[in-house]
Amino acid sequence: MSVMESEGIVTLTGTAAQRVKRLLTEKGLDGYGLRVFVGGGGCSGLQYGMAFENEETESDFVMNVDGVKVMVDSMSSQYLMGATVDYVDNLMGGGFKIENPNAASSCGCGHSFKTENAQAGGGGGGGGGCGCH
Repeated sequence: MSVMESEGIVTLTGTAAQRVKRLLTEKGLDGYGLRVFVGGGGCSGLQYGMAFENEETESDFVMNVDGVKVMVDSMSSQYLMGATVDYVDNLMGGGFKIENPNAASSCGCGHSFKTENAQAGGGGGGGGGCGCH
């Protein structure tokens, strides 16, 4: 297996890195890292995903960000180049948030997005509210 080492596809803020480390420790997931990916769906056409995993695939880009192993598959890397994962904690609850310079627009909940090159008419919605939760 040849895993591609890469820098700068996705970064974590210090707060996000500390939260990931804490979650990995709490769940007893030694040797695991954070997979950040993009999939079809969501209010705006593409949606973000994150999962704890302990194995890389041949097409993964693997980064060490502030002591956290971050994995991004090659398809997702084109949408996530330069993105930053943050962890916010506020009165409405905490959670991970992705700041993505490649997103031309995003859903009100911040879990889905559309790129400049997204084809029109592919779904997604009119003037309604966000259906994400």
